[in-house]
Amino acid sequence: MLRKYLLTTLCILAFIDLTKAQIAPQKYVAWLTDKENNPFTLNNPSAFLSQRSIERRQKYGIPLDWYDLPVSPSYISQINAIGVNVLHASKWMNFVVFETADTQRVSLIKQLPFVRKVEKTRKRINSNASIVGMQSIDNLPFNDAVPWSTSSILKSSGSYDYGGGTNQVQMIKIDVLHNQGFTGKGILIALLDAGYAIADQIPALDSLFQSGRMLGTRDIVMPGNNVFDPAINGHGTMVLSTMAALQPGTLVGTAPHASYFLIRTEDAPTEYIIEEYNWVTGAELADSIGADIINSSLGYTEFDDPTQNHTYQSMDGNTAIATQGADRAASRGILVVNSAGNSGTSPWFFIGSPADGDSVFTIGAVDALGNYASFSSKGPTFDKRIKPDIATQGQGAAFIGPWGGLSYGNGTSFSSPIAAGSMACLWQAHPDLNNMQLRNVVMQTASLASNPDSLMGYGIPDFSAAHASLSAGRYDENVQDDFLVAPNPFQNELFIRSRWATNKPIYVRLLNLKGIEMASAVWQPGLTLLKLQGLQFLSKGFYILSLQSEKGHLGLRLIKK
Repeated sequence: MLRKYLLTTLCILAFIDLTKAQIAPQKYVAWLTDKENNPFTLNNPSAFLSQRSIERRQKYGIPLDWYDLPVSPSYISQINAIGVNVLHASKWMNFVVFETADTQRVSLIKQLPFVRKVEKTRKRINSNASIVGMQSIDNLPFNDAVPWSTSSILKSSGSYDYGGGTNQVQMIKIDVLHNQGFTGKGILIALLDAGYAIADQIPALDSLFQSGRMLGTRDIVMPGNNVFDPAINGHGTMVLSTMAALQPGTLVGTAPHASYFLIRTEDAPTEYIIEEYNWVTGAELADSIGADIINSSLGYTEFDDPTQNHTYQSMDGNTAIATQGADRAASRGILVVNSAGNSGTSPWFFIGSPADGDSVFTIGAVDALGNYASFSSKGPTFDKRIKPDIATQGQGAAFIGPWGGLSYGNGTSFSSPIAAGSMACLWQAHPDLNNMQLRNVVMQTASLASNPDSLMGYGIPDFSAAHASLSAGRYDENVQDDFLVAPNPFQNELFIRSRWATNKPIYVRLLNLKGIEMASAVWQPGLTLLKLQGLQFLSKGFYILSLQSEKGHLGLRLIKK
């Protein structure tokens, strides 16, 4: 629900000329029974998946299955032949979205033998909305903006002059990876958003087009439309800039050398459940082109038609359409990164869909000092899972707007792409990891890893620590629950308890964030408790405890006080 995620500080003003309004056709979803009479087969995936998508499955051992097969083209043709306008179809959910103003045609579609049911996805609405002006948020009359002071911006150092984005980059230490050459190169990020108004004309994004890293666009809402059209929403432009901007001294994003594909799934002026169906179709497109990461600064809880509203009970990770689609995308090896939402101070303060998905990397917001931002939506999910997963800067975040200038704004719409771009850099550094392994190591090395909560999840990520942990040895989430480490923060000594008596030695290493070994020990077989002492010589700061056992490797983030 885009409007939930945009505070007044982020809005592009749009006005509707009611004198020109007309009634739009109804939109419907036809759920199909099967995929018979289909020319596509799993034996020839190149007919419906890109080579990059096929290679992702091969790399991570993900088998092709029924969900990968496209909707039967003959079914789509038969629906279209009835005289409706087919908009798009979903292979994962096996549905077809169409629009028509003729209810008799809907009745005919319901009678087709391969149609299980037909559902209306929205009421009739007024159309012909048009943007009559865009302006910098510096000039907008804010009523609910969270104060931002540029005095808290850090000075930039290292490979890039991050300009206004210095604080949001250095807070999560992604600049450390940038300095080592990991800037997202070779990683494809797909954005699902509401529009990318004039993103192709903004100097801070020029390098995307000049270097050929803008790999394509697609409008799911209005097929064939130009997603850069200035008459549509520019929210996606702002989101994109937090990752892709490369204008030293103004803004450098968290993944300045990644490749991007822009998909419009959100119809910003209205809010109907049709946008969840659009979201699924957009995620399928991201999968088919071989995207590694999806960033979605979108979410769904309440709609213009109250009968379509979600309940907290449906935020269980399995119910909402967009959540099902997000988890399906993750099962294909894609890292799905999604905003937690901006409902923290609203009657509905919980995260929405698809942020409730158990395989979705859900991102909350903090301010410039790393404190929880009150607008950031809260967990847990209805089934009591911790959400959000982590939190990055979303209050006073720097971005480039459709007007082309540097601005600051508030919303998890920014904290999500800041995280997504950073994950691209980490994945570039450790391409052998799969999406869930990458997510888990970032959570386990974040600031609240030992005591996660429903406001910031596992806390503020430390990508330097995650990288150091992975560089120390292969990370294996199968051993993350086998050890207890205390105290953390530590001073002169550490105690490590194993939940089982090992039959082989465990190699213990304490590393600084540059990967330099500061202390080590060999944990002999048969023992369940190890004491490390004499650590008073270490400087205050962050360290990685590396444990290499017969079951795998684990890296834990520790603090020396």
